[in-house]
Amino acid sequence: CPRPPEVLFATLNVDKKVYEVGEEVEYTCRPGFTPNSGQRKYTCLPTGKWPFNTLLCLPKRCPPPPPLQNGKIDFEEFQYQSTVTFSCDPGYNLVGSRTSQCMADGKWTGTFPQCQPVTCAPPLLPEYGVLSYRRLSPGNVFHFLDTILFECVPPLALIGNETATCMANGTWSSIPVCKAVTCPTPIGIENGFIEFAVRRTYQYNESVSFGCQPGYVMEGSKHSRCENTGNWSTKPVCRAPCKIPVKKAVVLYNGEKKRVQNDLKDGILHGETVSFFCKNKEKSCAYTVDVACVDGNFTLPACFK
Repeated sequence: CPRPPEVLFATLNVDKKVYEVGEEVEYTCRPGFTPNSGQRKYTCLPTGKWPFNTLLCLPKRCPPPPPLQNGKIDFEEFQYQSTVTFSCDPGYNLVGSRTSQCMADGKWTGTFPQCQPVTCAPPLLPEYGVLSYRRLSPGNVFHFLDTILFECVPPLALIGNETATCMANGTWSSIPVCKAVTCPTPIGIENGFIEFAVRRTYQYNESVSFGCQPGYVMEGSKHSRCENTGNWSTKPVCRAPCKIPVKKAVVLYNGEKKRVQNDLKDGILHGETVSFFCKNKEKSCAYTVDVACVDGNFTLPACFK
């Protein structure tokens, strides 16, 4: 017989050019390859030929690597000589080898890496600042996405963001500054007054209180605060009362019948409502129409005569 057929990834125990009838050869798969169910031993036949070869040497498989927390694994195959590559999500550093190869014994090289969160150095405290922080994980180290909260010693104002976050590149998102902020004497409001004596300047976070003249209704917050911009927060508005523009009428006010000329001669306050009695076209039925006082404006219903 001539030399037996070559089997990919296999070696012969006896390798020569010519074999005698009855002589036996045995194939062995190379390291990293395993035989299929095909035959490994073959005998030279009297015809001078070898029996049909059924052997295949297949690459050994390695078990899939475990999932990489906060990272990903790139691969094509999990077989002998295949390589897997590890990478981490933004905000995480790879600790360990970036690649691993499937070996002849069906195991991966080295130990699998881990993705550990990026750390930030303690921030430089703003001048005169008092720094406190809350964190996502316990310990003394600032990790990716940990948040800290800044405060300034009163009466200094914090200019910038109150919070900073440890970012993926290992730096803080922003650091505020502490400044002395003052607001000028607040200006009064129309039909109202500032309670207590006013001063020339006010420090950040100090506030003043407003009041309205009798009969006027305050809309908005009673207090205005000195903000970190050096301006006052929104002041309230004093809304005017309304005179009811009729000489005589009976109306509903707070669920009771009232005579305008006697009971409501001083008018009603902003936001209050009175109900007029109107009749239908046939003048057989009466119905009520509500009218509200809106900052001194009062419009009689068209049906009222």
